[in-house]
Amino acid sequence: MMETWRRFLRRPPAVLGLIGLALVIGAALLAPWLFPGDPLDMAAQPRMWPGEDPEFPLGTDMLGRDVLAGLVHGARVSLLVGFTAALAALLIGISVGAVAGYAGGLPDDVLMRLTEVFQTIPNFLLIIVLVVVLQPSLSTIIIAIAAVSWPSLARLVRAEVMALRRRDFVQSCVTIGMGHGRIVLTQILPNCLAPILVTGSIMVATAILIETGLSFLGLGDPNVVSWGSMIGAGRAGLRTAWYLCAIPGLAIIATVLSINLVAEGLNDALNPRLRP
Repeated sequence: MMETWRRFLRRPPAVLGLIGLALVIGAALLAPWLFPGDPLDMAAQPRMWPGEDPEFPLGTDMLGRDVLAGLVHGARVSLLVGFTAALAALLIGISVGAVAGYAGGLPDDVLMRLTEVFQTIPNFLLIIVLVVVLQPSLSTIIIAIAAVSWPSLARLVRAEVMALRRRDFVQSCVTIGMGHGRIVLTQILPNCLAPILVTGSIMVATAILIETGLSFLGLGDPNVVSWGSMIGAGRAGLRTAWYLCAIPGLAIIATVLSINLVAEGLNDALNPRLRP
């Protein structure tokens, strides 16, 4: 573990991504103390540009709301959706892929046909349908994103499990009478950890982008502020107050880029082929 961490730290882009991600997470955790009020409340006169008033360093939007407060509180929503949806998708994808890859036969056929059904439907279209039917809220957005994110991971885990189940160490566990569930959980899945971690990191970034798109279209939770809703609210004044879209847009780019850099660093650190 320590050697993996050292290999990760030897990659400057990965360290830079980790620092950026840590800053975003720190801002999200400190949001209630940095800006204790409701970020949706009017705080000053509308359309104050960044730097115009020291009390509002990033200015105000068209309704007089503090852009910096919205940005910090929006990080909480984006990260919550990203990590929770990715975790749910990981649990579903790992479970389906592990059962299909280890059991084979009829269970494999049934689970893979189910996976293919989800993969044949356009992801974003299915998400929109689910959110509209279930009513826009953070929980329905998380459910919708998780519902379309697990199939690719399931196929990845299935392939890894199928490659490992015939290995000698797995057959030794079968010989000594170890249960199938225990074999999968303690012997096979730990050896699939590297691709699962990398895929999970990418899922977090993808979930953040999907939530942004939904909020931009007006399908986000109306009771919370998010980066996507800030961009959606600012598009009406794009020509005269472009900063309202640019600031949350830059936050999204920086966060997604940081996550991708961390994912690449994990891949390099965990990939045995790249070890010196």
